[in-house]
Amino acid sequence: MKMVTRRWQEESYRIFRKLPKEQAFHFFTSVGNCTGESAASFEEFLERIKEIDIKSLDFHLCRGDFEKWIAETLEDKELAEEVLNLRDIMPTRDVLRKRLVTIVSKRREKLVSEEVV
Repeated sequence: MKMVTRRWQEESYRIFRKLPKEQAFHFFTSVGNCTGESAASFEEFLERIKEIDIKSLDFHLCRGDFEKWIAETLEDKELAEEVLNLRDIMPTRDVLRKRLVTIVSKRREKLVSEEVV
């Protein structure tokens, strides 16, 4: 049990840590059009995707930016895979935000619930 807990602690620390500014996710609506919004942690990312311009979500999802940042910077391969699956179905703009927020929120809940176990 200690091994599982220790592994979870290391994983959750890595995923939930506050990142330096240069590693933050910067939101754009198109190439060269920065929204001025960024996320330097898992929690900030979740908050930003709830309110950022839908054009930005569409832009980054189509390019694969979300799963790349999640996999390489947050080091959360499981969430990156879920976002990749979302990109593969390319939901309409009306559904995109809801699906993305749901995926990220469920991952957060899973990580937090594992901490309690």
